[in-house]
Amino acid sequence: MGCMRSWVQIPLARFHIMKLLILTQKIDRRDDVLGFMHRWVQEFAAQAEQVTVLCLYQGESSLPPNVRVFSLGKERGASRIQYLKNFFQVIWRERGTYDSVFVHMNYEYVVLGGLLWRVLGKKIALWYAHGSVPLLLHLATALAHRVLTSTVSGFRILSSKKVVVGQGIDTDFFKPASTKFGEKKFSLVSVGRISPIKNYETVIDAVKILEEKNVDVQLTIVGGAGLAAQEGYAHALVERVAAAGLPHTISFAGSRSNTDIVQTLQQADLFVNTSLTGSLDKAVLEAMACGVPILTCNEALIEVLGPYTEQLMFPVQDSAALADKIFEMQRKTVSERTALGEKLREIVVRDHNLTRFVAKIISSYGTAA
Repeated sequence: MGCMRSWVQIPLARFHIMKLLILTQKIDRRDDVLGFMHRWVQEFAAQAEQVTVLCLYQGESSLPPNVRVFSLGKERGASRIQYLKNFFQVIWRERGTYDSVFVHMNYEYVVLGGLLWRVLGKKIALWYAHGSVPLLLHLATALAHRVLTSTVSGFRILSSKKVVVGQGIDTDFFKPASTKFGEKKFSLVSVGRISPIKNYETVIDAVKILEEKNVDVQLTIVGGAGLAAQEGYAHALVERVAAAGLPHTISFAGSRSNTDIVQTLQQADLFVNTSLTGSLDKAVLEAMACGVPILTCNEALIEVLGPYTEQLMFPVQDSAALADKIFEMQRKTVSERTALGEKLREIVVRDHNLTRFVAKIISSYGTAA
């Protein structure tokens, strides 16, 4: 990644001896939600001698020669019993090919394999970044050597094992567009799965307020509904837009792959995040990396935005306050918004660049007791 490598040049020479087992839900470069894991694995492969990946589902991938991928079989229709069988077969059979374990979000894998990994002398790191604290997360924390998270609020168990490493954004891929499209309405975009926790009602209602004040904007909501309950929520949102008389102002673009979303972000004037998760949303950082101003109510961003916090944050579920913030952003000149976007990108490059992110994770194993 060009000049970014110099920041971790010396540590990388030391950490290339690492052989890593990564456990994650999905390896599929085209996936709309988890496509980023493909880039993460590529970067781990650049900084470790060997990488073995065990995923629930394997789709399209193009990974370096020092990466091997095994699937638990979801893409083949495997049962839960088969998942468990495949899990223990792989972590035992491949025990000689890895010395460290990195579990992404699915703390259940630490609960299942933690004792065996400890007996085998493997260092275990769990990545967890979410506001919720399930009971099993406590057990996973006890079994892990390190718990890595994006912000202080991303992991809410008091533990000396907690290490804040930021997020992993490929800032060479997510970058500002060289040119914007021609004249158009002031465009808003919101990206994330269609789920109640994303709280899209707030931005829909904010657009309705702006419409009533003759403020001309266009909102695109990008994301899919993967579960039955989410399908019901998606239908309710469409009905809400219709009832507000906004079908020509608000559009639902459906899911888009992680590789395709960059142009959508680059061409937006403003990214709006109404999520209630309390954890650092990657989509917000991807927008910032593309030089796009953002507005958010997510408390995790307080730790990220620094001097821009007051300007770019609004109260949770406060559509009127969000409408005011959108209007303020629209009134800025293009050059003012561009300058703001450049400052936001600098934050991501400095604190959440993928190369540095992976280096921090690898470094954490060396300090784990």
